[in-house]
Amino acid sequence: MKRHKKALPIPEGFTQRDIRIESSVCTGEKTIGFYSAAEKKLLYAELVRNECDITAFYEKYGLEYTGRS
Repeated sequence: MKRHKKALPIPEGFTQRDIRIESSVCTGEKTIGFYSAAEKKLLYAELVRNECDITAFYEKYGLEYTGRS
């Protein structure tokens, strides 16, 4: 039986629209997180190796990934 994890609350001050995927110019490594315009960087960032990592990030916060961010 598969156990469902309780979704984390979206960090205060952010919405689903603040989720962004960024790619390193040098290495091409991708990260996903909540973009802070004030700090001009991703917060709560995680490494993206494939599409499953993107879906997992959205599911972690109880959101549905629609294929665009």
